[in-house]
Parts: sequence; C-alpha cells; structure tokens
Amino acid sequence: MMNRAVFLDKDGTLIKDVPYNVNPDLIELSSGAVEGLRSLQAAGYKLIVISNQSGVALGYFTEEMLLPVRLKLTQLLAEFGVKLTAFYYCPHHPEGKIPEYKISCSCRKPEPGLILRAAKENHIDLANSWFIGDILNDVEAGHRAGCQSILINNGNETEWVFTSRRMPDYVATNINDAAKKIIKKTFAFPQSKMINYVSHQCL
Repeated sequence: MMNRAVFLDKDGTLIKDVPYNVNPDLIELSSGAVEGLRSLQAAGYKLIVISNQSGVALGYFTEEMLLPVRLKLTQLLAEFGVKLTAFYYCPHHPEGKIPEYKISCSCRKPEPGLILRAAKENHIDLANSWFIGDILNDVEAGHRAGCQSILINNGNETEWVFTSRRMPDYVATNINDAAKKIIKKTFAFPQSKMINYVSHQCL
C-alpha cells in the first residue's frame, strides 16, 4: 500500500536557519511549523526531512555530529504530537575539502536522489506527495522526483533563476500556510463530481 508524504527542507523551512549549525541548543522550529505539520499529519501525510548538509564536505562538522541534531528535532516535534517518518541528508559538495565527500552526487538538491530513495524505502506515492522548501532548488528537486512543490517565500531565495521545474505550484509564507494549500487541494471535490452527486441525491 502506497503512502503519501510531505517532504520538508530543514534549514530555513522546518527550523530557523543558523548556517552550518550542529548545536542542538540552537534549533528552533519555524513559525507556523507545528500547526502546519499537525494538519498534514492528521490529513494522512507522512513527514520526511530532506536536507543538504554540505558542512560535512566542507569540513565544518562530521556526519556523527548530525545525529544529535536529528534527535533534538524529533524530540521537539514529538512534544507537539508530530512524528517524523524519516530524516535524510546529503553530506556531499563538489567543492568540498574532505576528499570522500567532494563529489557531484545524485542526492544533493536540486538532484532528486534523496527523495527517490525516501519514496522507495517508505512506500511513497510521489504523484500524490509534496515538497516544501525555502529555495528554488527545493522546488526543482520535488518536481524532478514527481512531486508537487511549494516555495516558502521567506527571503532565503536570492537568485530567482526560473526554469519549468523551478516554478513552484504554490507560494506560501510558512509551513502552516503551505499545509492549508495542500489540504485544500487534497480534499477538493471536483465540480463535475459535485454536480453528479447533487443530481443523484435529487432523484
């Protein structure tokens, strides 16, 4: 049985952006995150984090140092009844300083590799799933994986280079706003079906 999911960028989307941070004490959920994630979870969406963590390749921190970050984020959300299904990150960067991570990979957004892996491992129906992120690389990654994408327009996108894959399906102010758009579309009742339903009820 296939699940539907909302894939979430971490820094700048799910939590407030502190560049290259691995200090759990500095992790703070973004405004509107709790309300939005609760709504999405109640609507039947799995919640999966997809994050670029180039700080590993650049030598700012190790992969092991990301574990407390993941645990703190999971704990914070659990306090509000929100469960993360999974957490995926890409440690690579083509200009990295650590040789084993200095590669051009298929998992660094805007490449869709992590989303495709997450979908396979968690039985996700990508056509009925969404990606929420704060830059157009997130939008592109979601579209390339076969999802619909929402851009959180909070000032973190600075280049605004558009292609067909980098055009968001919706633009939102925060995760809660994005969740409202997703849920509205998820449970929309097509007009043609409504007419048929009303006609049937009037027989």
